[in-house]
Amino acid sequence: MAIEYLKRGKPEADRAEDDAKTAAVVEATLKDIETRGDAAVHELAVKFDNYDRETYRLSEEEIQAIIAKVSPREMADIKFAQEQVTNFAQAQRDSMLDIEVETMPGVILGHKNIPVQSVGCYVPGGKFPMVASAHMSVATAKVAGVPRIVACTPPFNGEPNPAVIAAMHLGGADEIYVLGGIQAVGAMAIGTETIDPVHLLVGPGNAFVAEAKRQLFGRVGIDLFAGPTETMVIADDTVDAELCATDLLGQAEHGYNSPAVLLTNSRALAEATLSEIDRILGILPTANTASVSWEEYGEVILCDTYDEMLQVADDIASEHVQVMTDRDDWFLENMTCYGALFLGPRTNVANGDKVIGTNHTLPTKKAGRYTGGLWVGKFLKTHSYQKVTTDEAATLIGEYGSRLCMLEGFVGHAEQCNIRVRRYGGINVPYGEGAPYREAAE
Repeated sequence: MAIEYLKRGKPEADRAEDDAKTAAVVEATLKDIETRGDAAVHELAVKFDNYDRETYRLSEEEIQAIIAKVSPREMADIKFAQEQVTNFAQAQRDSMLDIEVETMPGVILGHKNIPVQSVGCYVPGGKFPMVASAHMSVATAKVAGVPRIVACTPPFNGEPNPAVIAAMHLGGADEIYVLGGIQAVGAMAIGTETIDPVHLLVGPGNAFVAEAKRQLFGRVGIDLFAGPTETMVIADDTVDAELCATDLLGQAEHGYNSPAVLLTNSRALAEATLSEIDRILGILPTANTASVSWEEYGEVILCDTYDEMLQVADDIASEHVQVMTDRDDWFLENMTCYGALFLGPRTNVANGDKVIGTNHTLPTKKAGRYTGGLWVGKFLKTHSYQKVTTDEAATLIGEYGSRLCMLEGFVGHAEQCNIRVRRYGGINVPYGEGAPYREAAE
């Protein structure tokens, strides 16, 4: 058994150095926003977005004027995609039930799924206007029942992108701001004179946005720690090199640091895919970006067996994993670490990104080992509650609780139990002692 790298990407140490530089910039910028509020946000918007307005929130009249620029056909496409996303999100929401059970006579336990009360949705728009990201964050938050949804997106070619604004508005955004980068997520999380802070930040973004969310975590919740788009193609000789190369480069065009990995047990397919990638880069309009990602972050890994392929795939824990083999369902059954799976040659990551209905905000940088992606459940908080309804139950639970608190040395805790044992059970427990054993409690 052997695992052979026919092509390797940029060393992890180099990537860590880049991350450290980004972190320093973000820390200083967030401190500036916290100190100077709207003034800092305005300066950053002018500097980085070249966009100067008195207020960056769009009025209802401005929103309608911008949406009017979207053609009827484009609007129909946006509505179709949003319908798929909301339908799946609603199905997920319907699966999350409040519960209440009586675990023993007189003891009632339950939980409620309560929407987060305010969410900040970031929709990227630097190189490309990410219309689909509005569905994934804004529309999904709406399905969850979030009462205040704030959406931010940078200007595209100097103006708000009509399709993005339309998707935000149709998705249910209550406030829309034309802001990008650190200033957007910082303003939403920290708050300014004109923007009330939110409780949760969601949505993808560049390295600076991702780092800002990381540093803001704790002050607010975040959906996940996200990095550059990642894709992995797991393939055997049941598919051809053109399909593999197309799927790899289709995600490499996201940015200059988007890892793309081919994992295969076919040397012929691996070598043919390398050649096919060179051919496609010669005709791909976004090759200036995709070629850098492929050169610095692309990898081709050759394995002897399917078990080795599974092992490597779970270790890498890629964001998008496209499986095109003679045993796709076997990978579905056995893979444990990934963002989302795309099974079979008829399926592709682009459909998942844009229209099919699953959420495209997914874990990167091996985070798929401990979390899934954004979904309607991320906008809900599951809160438990307890209720004791009979004297007998209050006494019985209190006796056990009293003794267990004393076992740990928490006398004050024990007294919370003891006072109820005295009142509802008529048992005289000396102050500061554990409840005595009695036959009924054993």
